[in-house]
Amino acid sequence: MSEGRPFTLAHFKRWASRLVLDNGKPWRLQRFQAEFVRDVFSGVPECWLVVPEGNGKSTLVAGLALYHAEHTKDAWVPVAASSRDQARIMYRQAKGFVNRSPSLKGFQCFDGYRRVDFRGMNSQIEVFSADDRTGDGVIPSLCIVDELHRHKSLDLYETWRGKLGKRGAQIVAISTAGEPGSDFELVRERIRQLGTDVRRSETFIRARSESVVLHEWAVPDDGDCEDMRLVARANPFSGVTAKTLRKNFESPTMTLQHWRRFKCNLPTRSDLAAVTEAEWAAARVDDGIPRGEPVWLGIDLGWKVDPTATVPLWVRDPEFRLLGPAVILEPPRDGSQLDAHLVEDTLQSLNDRNPVERVVMDMTAGEQLAQWLEENLGCEVVERDQRNPSAAMDFARFMEALRMGWLRHTGDPGLTRHVMNAITRVLPGGDSRFARPAEGRSVNQNVAVRRHIDALVAAAMVHTVAAGELGAGEVPMAVYA
Repeated sequence: MSEGRPFTLAHFKRWASRLVLDNGKPWRLQRFQAEFVRDVFSGVPECWLVVPEGNGKSTLVAGLALYHAEHTKDAWVPVAASSRDQARIMYRQAKGFVNRSPSLKGFQCFDGYRRVDFRGMNSQIEVFSADDRTGDGVIPSLCIVDELHRHKSLDLYETWRGKLGKRGAQIVAISTAGEPGSDFELVRERIRQLGTDVRRSETFIRARSESVVLHEWAVPDDGDCEDMRLVARANPFSGVTAKTLRKNFESPTMTLQHWRRFKCNLPTRSDLAAVTEAEWAAARVDDGIPRGEPVWLGIDLGWKVDPTATVPLWVRDPEFRLLGPAVILEPPRDGSQLDAHLVEDTLQSLNDRNPVERVVMDMTAGEQLAQWLEENLGCEVVERDQRNPSAAMDFARFMEALRMGWLRHTGDPGLTRHVMNAITRVLPGGDSRFARPAEGRSVNQNVAVRRHIDALVAAAMVHTVAAGELGAGEVPMAVYA
């Protein structure tokens, strides 16, 4: 907020007290809000506030947008909501301040455009949905992104971030926690890790670097989410107390998944998640596959859209089956195919470390690779399709081995990400298979945004065939000839 008059926290507090809340009372900035505003006014280009729901995030950014418009000449403040419904809520929040606050003069609201103008500075605030796929042409003075974890991708955020330098602008993102492994959570974690000035308390983290500042309120990862006093300390708004939280927690419509994510601000997966974090963490071991030990490989091929994923499996004995690190090769996604020589080089490198005895793969578009494997690595190639009967068996064998403690992994980030992406899809006959979540759409490219599970598919295929040799039931398979 470098244009116009100097922005100070003291001046903002005085200005904010002119605004009337929907309960008829003047808006008094809470301490945690004031600390965040102080960092915004310090000029950090990217400012993130990640706090549980019900802590006044929308009120804060509505006030920031109006203040900026009133004090910045030719201000252009785009506000991106995650959906059209949320866009209406965000617009009504700003409009409500204007309509309820007699001393807030000079603003005019346009419902059809979800736009608020301040004529004295020729300023505009416009609220729209990220689904509208607009925003490429903006030259903002302040960008606001609401509930960033709900956006189907970070494309719009990244587009706006690339435009900040044109006017010395800033971007303010508010959100609650997302799903583990999502782009939002990966960026959130990276901001924490790269912070050069980090302050921590029991339920609060402030991480600041030259370009980003994060204010985050959450129950600690190892905290008790049913300790209402602890959860209350993770909700900094004064109106959220242990008593009000207990009432919410005991509501018959409250689920633990919703509670953890939206009241404790912990990354939490959908109820449809195939493998829980606890199950996957319990299966981790520190030691990898010993060099020189023969292995099997599972391969899930993707040439143009999906990645090609390769996962080794070492069976020390029937009750110790270890998945090694996944190698995930991303295709160019420019209309051309993944280079087949890159796939071959990867497989050769894996074989150099651990001789490959068998490869289990879906043969769709893989006949030439299968021939190369047999001729160059001397291994046997087992064909395994991914139709529902086979996929259901892969799901059942994989989950059984996890449950029994027979299947282990090394904590490889690529494999873990694909496992955490997977949901359970129930088939018409009552069986289940691994599936990826419903696809969103990329804001900038209008293409599918996929949560890939290819490494999990590769691991499940090779494990099923290996389990069959260990006597874990009949496994339909065919040896490629």
